[in-house]
Amino acid sequence: MAGRVTGIGGVFFRARDPEALARWYQTHLGIPIGTETAEDPEWQTEAGPMVFAPFDGTDGPYPKNRDFLITLRVEGLDALIARLEAAGILPSRHETQNGVGRFVWIHDPEGNPIELWEPKGPAQS
Repeated sequence: MAGRVTGIGGVFFRARDPEALARWYQTHLGIPIGTETAEDPEWQTEAGPMVFAPFDGTDGPYPKNRDFLITLRVEGLDALIARLEAAGILPSRHETQNGVGRFVWIHDPEGNPIELWEPKGPAQS
């Protein structure tokens, strides 16, 4: 199909300290904060499921004092959580949805919610 959207090309949001927050995401979640130069390339994500879902102001799977929620697909959720906990980043919520996978919520240093999602694999129920 010509003239169609093929995916998300970026996530942009305001931060009190953009450089420090970028370093936090890179250090703890492995997300390179690129400027699309040869020295600082953009993040190459893997293909997979993605949900795009606007919510009204009274509903949504994120805190009422926030306007967005970033959900990051992960592989090896238990190992990632162990590494985050060792760095003092404690999950605020754990959830398993049958047929969907496992979810863990953390917050970045500026209080933005991050949902880590390990999609259901063959070994999960």
